[in-house]
Amino acid sequence: MAAAFSSSSYISNLVKINQQTTHHATRLRLRPDIILLKRRPIPSVKASSANLTTSNWDAWKPDQGSKAPLLSDILWPSAGAFAAMAVLGKMDQMLVKKGVSMTIAPLGAVCAVLFATPSTPGARKYNMFMAQMGCAAIGVLAFALLGPGWLARSTALSASLAFMIYFRAVHPPAASLPLLFIDGAKFHQLKFWYVLFPGAAGCILLCLIQEVVCYLKDNVKF
Repeated sequence: MAAAFSSSSYISNLVKINQQTTHHATRLRLRPDIILLKRRPIPSVKASSANLTTSNWDAWKPDQGSKAPLLSDILWPSAGAFAAMAVLGKMDQMLVKKGVSMTIAPLGAVCAVLFATPSTPGARKYNMFMAQMGCAAIGVLAFALLGPGWLARSTALSASLAFMIYFRAVHPPAASLPLLFIDGAKFHQLKFWYVLFPGAAGCILLCLIQEVVCYLKDNVKF
């Protein structure tokens, strides 16, 4: 009799355990997020000093993804720069009596942008003319208010960067126009005419030469 009672108790305990196991398994099936939380690995952020060092040094190397340029891709921009400076030099000879010149350093940088990298944002006509005229006006205004010196140069340069960023007309060569006016005594007589001459006027000539350079680069390759 005692053996039968023990057997029935044992079986009853097994049934309860089985029911509890089934109940817990059902709850787990209804809560898949618990399983996902348990199995999901904890993300970790690891900074690799080797990768950072490699990326820093890459800026000092040529672009590995670009192929070597054709000889014509080198010759035509160089010829365009020579033609531009030659024309500007001839114009200087006619303007020598007025004490001003067309050949200014910023136009050399404009040549590099227009002839060598015509597809970059800085070579857009809007960027170029908006930045050239705006930065030139800022230089004249800074000189009129602050006179020559480091304060006028610093103020003009910072205002020029803010102007180009705000109007979405970033054109790097234009940032030197205020410095050129403040430090160049021969330009002071131009006052606000400096907005159009020599920067904007020179850019018109360079745009014409750019069209010739781009045509030759696209159609005469060797």
